[in-house]
Amino acid sequence: MAKKKTEAAPDAAPEAAAANAAEAPAVGAEPKKAKAPKAPKEPKTKPDAPAAASPAAKGDGPAAPAVPAPVAAPTEGGVKKKGKKPGVAPRLGKKLKSHLKNIQQKIGKEGSRPLKLAINLLKQIKRAKFDETVEIHMWLGVDTTQNDQMVRGSVALPHGIGKSVRVIVFCQGDNIGKAKEAGADEAGADDLVKKVQGGWLDFDVALAMQDMMGQVSRLGRTLGPRGLMPTPKAGTVITAGGDVGASVREFKAGKVEYRADKGGNVHAGVGKMSFDEQKLADNITAFVDQVKAAKPASVKGHYIKSITLSATMTPGIPVSM
Repeated sequence: MAKKKTEAAPDAAPEAAAANAAEAPAVGAEPKKAKAPKAPKEPKTKPDAPAAASPAAKGDGPAAPAVPAPVAAPTEGGVKKKGKKPGVAPRLGKKLKSHLKNIQQKIGKEGSRPLKLAINLLKQIKRAKFDETVEIHMWLGVDTTQNDQMVRGSVALPHGIGKSVRVIVFCQGDNIGKAKEAGADEAGADDLVKKVQGGWLDFDVALAMQDMMGQVSRLGRTLGPRGLMPTPKAGTVITAGGDVGASVREFKAGKVEYRADKGGNVHAGVGKMSFDEQKLADNITAFVDQVKAAKPASVKGHYIKSITLSATMTPGIPVSM
């Protein structure tokens, strides 16, 4: 055993010497510099959520306001809406575009036409599935900035307007029973005034007896902007000797109010598309005659500049009357 140890020693000595030589620096060589420890990494911040800097870090100046994050587009069920922008109508299809173009060309060729021909054409170009309202639009040569040139009134159409009208009456005493017998939806005095003040507006026409106008005047801010305030010019104020029942029946049958806007235009519904041509002609004639009779004395030149007939979903047709 001793002999084996003495034989292995010479072989191991050169290996140990080589290892020591590798670890020891060479003669005349510079010693290696120790590596500095790495600084810890700073956490990264997301670009869409910047950290607000403190005023002390920026100096004495005021801190910059934080930038709000962009708002995502509205979605339905995770799918982004396409072509649904508020205030922008959807695009028309090719068939509808060509159909409307043909109608405009047909109307533009002949220009203004007599009333019966205009009603006949209006029924031909109907494309809506529901019963459209027939409307009349009149351009008057009046200056609405002048108080003596205001055009306003009401007219009872011979065949009504084709829909049920909800009428209320501000009255007291025996007139309450008369109004309800004539078909008024509501009639009363203080109780009805308080009901309207509370926000009830489920009616189309408001009538009032002359002796009730002192209390009804408190509803000016509620009824005025909606065009429901009773006024003598519109025929919705009944005089002391007037018949309440007759006034209610007129408005229930289809008495139409009209008023010129800032541009001197008068608009009104005069029936339904399902009416016979003769019934529409009678209603339109009665309306135009009433507006002609309401011509202010101070108006000079042409009083009725143009008359246009249309329906809810149709273009306008010029009419000569």
